[in-house]
Amino acid sequence: MNGKMKAQFLRAAFALGTLAVLGALVAELTQPATVRAEKARLKSPAPAWELKDVEGKLVKSADFKGKVVILDFWATWCGPCRMEIPGFVSLQKKYGKDGLVIVGVSLDDEGATVLKPFIKKHSINYTVVLGDEKVSKAFGGVDALPTTFIIDRTGLIVSQHVGYAPEATFAKEIKPLLKQ
Repeated sequence: MNGKMKAQFLRAAFALGTLAVLGALVAELTQPATVRAEKARLKSPAPAWELKDVEGKLVKSADFKGKVVILDFWATWCGPCRMEIPGFVSLQKKYGKDGLVIVGVSLDDEGATVLKPFIKKHSINYTVVLGDEKVSKAFGGVDALPTTFIIDRTGLIVSQHVGYAPEATFAKEIKPLLKQ
């Protein structure tokens, strides 16, 4: 390669590098505020909460101290939420003995009336509680369903999913946490 070609190559490489950096910066700055907020919540302590289950029993986040928790905000009318349920049932069955706890936080307006038959029909084997706006806001204002948080044994939020995620995604994320 002669000197002239080398100089052109270096200028082109510099230009491409500059464009890549600018592209990454623009992508970060144009992300929706909710995506930036989600990233900010990661590795932060999960908010404490107290909610009633479908039988009226008080369930507290403190009940799951030392466990790996999948906390799923969902509703019975939400198609993607319903698609995730068989995966959660399977994960609870496979990993419950290893310290996994799945908690479904229902945002259904009808509460236990609609949830009890739904839980039975879908053979839900994990805790379902009746969510409220206070808890939703504590987790950053859940504005899309499903929204799922993975909380490690120390109580830190280590992952968040907005929208449907398959069982394999959750399994991949919880396996290393269960070994800790």
